Amino acid sequence: MNPIIDYYSRFDEWGRLDREPLEFTINWHYMTQYLPTSGTVLDNGAGPGKYSMELAKLGYNVTLSDITPKLVEIAEEKASELGLTEQFSGFHVLNATHLEGVPSEIFDASLMLGPLYHLQNEEDRKSAVRELFRVTKKNGIVFVAFQSRMRMTLTSLQFPQHWKPNDNLDSINQFYEQGIFDHHDKGRFTGAYYFHMDEIKPFMESNGLVIPLSSRQMKKAMLPARIDTQSVRVFSVWFETVGSYKSKYNLPRLDECQFLIYTV
Repeated sequence: MNPIIDYYSRFDEWGRLDREPLEFTINWHYMTQYLPTSGTVLDNGAGPGKYSMELAKLGYNVTLSDITPKLVEIAEEKASELGLTEQFSGFHVLNATHLEGVPSEIFDASLMLGPLYHLQNEEDRKSAVRELFRVTKKNGIVFVAFQSRMRMTLTSLQFPQHWKPNDNLDSINQFYEQGIFDHHDKGRFTGAYYFHMDEIKPFMESNGLVIPLSSRQMKKAMLPARIDTQSVRVFSVWFETVGSYKSKYNLPRLDECQFLIYTV
């Protein structure tokens, strides 16, 4: 089985958003500011449908898709439990890089809040954005989420034992250059891709999406409240060379803008 599908088939993604509500709360805040007052919405890479259910409650006509069959089943069950099935046009198992059977320019707004986390191949990332552009109406709006390479670099430095193979400096250096992360521990978050934040705008615009309307920015602390011995060792080595990294890689500030809103 595809390791990403296997991971999400076992993982409680709905529960994660309940346990860690900040992500949903902030994203939903911006969505409700920029969504049209009514219309059709695609939730592409929807997982179990947390955002879809809220959209349906507000009266939007929602189409839900995800690559993981188990999550699509859960979403359909949630809609039934909540009495929202009539607000959905369909629940589909689809790959974000090829929205097979979905006509062009039919959605007033589209969401893609997960697929770009897991597309390690650049052509796949381009295909996913182009597909989102294709199915969204002209002058429609899209909401897209990204993962920050700097954030993951710092997380790896803070908690290396939890993010193998990023538990040594060579692996962290390689990750920072490539943005690709495959967890060595079975059952953990894996098959991931992380963007440099300054790459996002040109990447999106080169694939048809223009005029970012808003961004969500969050500052991360440089050091955790508690770090273990291995973290201290890796931190000290990394910060000894951080000057050369700044000149070589032009490191950004510790600001993150992971959630962007674009017009088509």
